[in-house]
Amino acid sequence: MTKEQAHLINQAKESLEAARILNSCGYHGFAASRAYYSMFYIAEAFLLGKQMVFSSHAAVIAAFGKELAKTGEVPTEFHRFLIRGMEVRHTGDYDSNKGVTSEETEEQLKRAEQFLELAEKLGG
Repeated sequence: MTKEQAHLINQAKESLEAARILNSCGYHGFAASRAYYSMFYIAEAFLLGKQMVFSSHAAVIAAFGKELAKTGEVPTEFHRFLIRGMEVRHTGDYDSNKGVTSEETEEQLKRAEQFLELAEKLGG
């Protein structure tokens, strides 16, 4: 694992911890957003291992699906987790009329934890 990948994994851990704190205070939308970022940083770390860097969230998610999920390097559900995470993040960050439920936030937290477990398993 490179220094840059390790930094991204550390960011993912900190983001997940922040998500847990926000969730415990009832800030479900913000918590779901931080959980998404935890998954996103790990996706970036995996892609960086393939010398792939992207400037947009959509590009990272698409490349994660194409280069890692479709090839079987990671289970395909992780690509779906990332897609759903971004959708929930958008709701939490930008849609004040539709909040993120505590149940949805809990699901996003679980998925972020699974991403971290996968990173530890595959990244050493």
